[in-house]
Amino acid sequence: MKYANAASCFGFMGVILFIATTIIAAMLVPGYSHVSQLISESYAIDTTYGMQLRFFGFLPAGICMAVFAFLAMRVLPKHILSRAGFYGIGIFYGLGTVAVSFFPCDAGCNKEFIDPSFSQFIHNLTGTLTYLVVPVSLIFVAIAARKWTNAKPVVYSGFISGIVAMVFIGILSAGMDAEYAGLYQRIIEGSILAFIVTCSMYLLRLRNKVPQ
Repeated sequence: MKYANAASCFGFMGVILFIATTIIAAMLVPGYSHVSQLISESYAIDTTYGMQLRFFGFLPAGICMAVFAFLAMRVLPKHILSRAGFYGIGIFYGLGTVAVSFFPCDAGCNKEFIDPSFSQFIHNLTGTLTYLVVPVSLIFVAIAARKWTNAKPVVYSGFISGIVAMVFIGILSAGMDAEYAGLYQRIIEGSILAFIVTCSMYLLRLRNKVPQ
């Protein structure tokens, strides 16, 4: 099934691009810490290679993940929860990543939100909506996937990733252990990316079959 193969390829490409760009970005910023600093700080408006990282890394990663979600929705069995879930992933995670590529945060990501620029405002709004919607979207897909053939990995991944993301979003939002903010964010992002990989592998195994 061409859409299943295409969806899985876009899913894998999106994840690889996102992870690779995150690693490269950190290498290009002197003294940057994956543990204490947010990913957005590595391509903030004042960074030397921020524009290149946004438009050649995070932007195509977001496009790939959006296409993955929209194609997966076409291939997999129609269910109101799976449609809502994939729409949530495609719009808020995929296109959300595209949006923050055009609207980077201010220098240091202005954590106190003091006199923020328009770009910072859009960046924060997009991030907030993403973290509110996407974990729930993963759980929606997991619930729908219980009726798919041989889809236990998708079910488990959706529930676990969604719950883990919710827990660490709560910790991050509460400002607890701020020195580990970068680590918490990477756990959140890693949970979402792990689900995309699991779902992409499931789509790849479909080949010429449609799950019932």
